[in-house]
Amino acid sequence: MKYYARRIAFYAVTLWAALTLNFFIPRLMPGDPADIMLAKLARVGRDIPPAVEQSIRLLLGSDTGEPLGTQYVTYLGRIFSGDLGVSVTQYPVSVATLISESLPWTIGLVGISTLLAFLVGIAGGIWIGAKRGTWVDGLIPASTLLQSVPYFWLALLLVYFFSVQNSWFPRIHAYGLEFTSGPEWSWAFVGSVLYYGTLPALTIVLSSFGGWLLGMRNMMVSTLSDDYVTTAEAKGLRNSRVLLTYAARNAILPSIAGFGISLGFVVAGSIVMEQVFSYPGIGKLLIQAVQNNDYALMQGIFLIITVTVLAANFIMDLVYGFIDPRTRHNG
Repeated sequence: MKYYARRIAFYAVTLWAALTLNFFIPRLMPGDPADIMLAKLARVGRDIPPAVEQSIRLLLGSDTGEPLGTQYVTYLGRIFSGDLGVSVTQYPVSVATLISESLPWTIGLVGISTLLAFLVGIAGGIWIGAKRGTWVDGLIPASTLLQSVPYFWLALLLVYFFSVQNSWFPRIHAYGLEFTSGPEWSWAFVGSVLYYGTLPALTIVLSSFGGWLLGMRNMMVSTLSDDYVTTAEAKGLRNSRVLLTYAARNAILPSIAGFGISLGFVVAGSIVMEQVFSYPGIGKLLIQAVQNNDYALMQGIFLIITVTVLAANFIMDLVYGFIDPRTRHNG
């Protein structure tokens, strides 16, 4: 229990530090982002209620006339109540609403694709590691080549061959144009989402599974030469049991730690992929926020990314401690 208590305390302090930095960084920036945002809204004829202006000034670090400590407490209260301000780009829609609309697309596509790449890479690494020195080692350079290809270039190649030349898959968007009223709960819509998400998902899997494959293969080769594996083989245990229970279980530990970090950055989205395929995720939303100097939206997205990275690492710490008891005793 001490291990879990220490991890909870560590991530609680880290979250507090991240929120505090998010509060002070806008106040250290030159100029006044709140004035810029309010001027933009005024130019397009937007009517800004006093409560909204107060919220914008508080979240963006403008001088509200209140002591800094009071502003900090109010800021934390707004953050924990889900008030991230309003967007300049799509005023008066709130930042929380925009993020909640984009986040499921990113988590669904990038999350599943990252998990698939991890599973394919780990399973392939176990297999190649068990058959080291044979022809299957030739798969390593091929997977490494795919990983070394620039991300946007691989996406454009897939679009060219599967959309432009053969029209097998759609080139852009997340679902078919026949759903004019937007997302709905139906099998037809689910099928459309899977169909439209095939090429973006393939881009992520092809460009990332090589790293997991190479890392797991090398760890398997190292682990299979350890004494406890040799002892298990000498006992006459089945090869599959020695391979999976003794070797793979220990060899996978470094990959799980790396997967936890990758999983945390899933929420950040794949900016290049979402731009190439015009996918309505967080990455595309962040690009729009940067292009329009939408400070509240940028701040909200960065905060969500920070929180989810911490949450993913916390969950993986718990899983790591469960898989490897030594971590609980020494961590």
